[in-house]
Amino acid sequence: MKILVTGGAGFIGSHVVDRFIAEGHDVVVVDNLSTGRRANLNPKATFYEMDLRSPQLAEVFERERPEAIDHHAAQAEVRRSVADPVFDAEVNILGSLNLLQNAAKYGVRKAIYISSGGAIYGEPEYMPCDEKHPVRPMSPYGVTKHTVEHYLYLYKQLHGLDYTVLRYANVYGPRQDPNGEAGVVAIFVGQMLNGGKPIIYGDGRQERDFVYVADCARANALALTRGEGEAFNIGSGVPLSVNGLFELLKQITGYAGEARYGSAKAGDILRIYLDASKAKRELGWEPTVSLNRGLMETVEFVRQARAK
Repeated sequence: MKILVTGGAGFIGSHVVDRFIAEGHDVVVVDNLSTGRRANLNPKATFYEMDLRSPQLAEVFERERPEAIDHHAAQAEVRRSVADPVFDAEVNILGSLNLLQNAAKYGVRKAIYISSGGAIYGEPEYMPCDEKHPVRPMSPYGVTKHTVEHYLYLYKQLHGLDYTVLRYANVYGPRQDPNGEAGVVAIFVGQMLNGGKPIIYGDGRQERDFVYVADCARANALALTRGEGEAFNIGSGVPLSVNGLFELLKQITGYAGEARYGSAKAGDILRIYLDASKAKRELGWEPTVSLNRGLMETVEFVRQARAK
């Protein structure tokens, strides 16, 4: 199958591309490299350096004629969405609409869309959050990610475009940028290995659901042929506080320092973790990489990257 992956040079998207290619698919990547990196690109993929909002996206569809699209490209920083909600909407909503319009025009059969299990539900009424939990986002990012889910439903009704939505928890693993604004695992690891002093925003008792990137890639592979018209949480279902994560990474890296504490981030959720039992039932997916193993592999990746 020929699959167009947006954001395929990014942290998560590049792992998804690798998985698709390993399974024998023909992959086309569209990425503007604003946060993605050329070093992440699989050499077997066809690459177009292009913004998702570009009118030239139609030329990619005309030339490549993908049978499926896998949509990872996004403005994914909660803090930036709060500071500039217009830009957040331009990328996440208008960019997605440009993609869906071309998918409908050029006969794409299936769309996989990456939503957010950490941002769309808001402060949970109950935990773990399942897919029926009320959607009450507390950031523009959460609003835009969920808005596209409604457009997907509409495009299925109007154009017959099948889709599956994957609502990721906090994804971590190799290739996550230790110098970025998002991705607490990579940021902590980078600072610990560089002898810096990581900052914990808030009191550190915030709880998150961490899921390893290779498990997310496998969920995308399963979603190619399953889960039509449905949304699925993709997470571990196990809460871990930011303080707890800091202590685990101290042990793995051998870091001897202590954290600094800063003001809580606007738009951040206090506690959330996900119920992914629907994904197990209907996609045949469940996490397979333990937190300890995943953190060790992430630390090793950052170590090797620093040595180059």
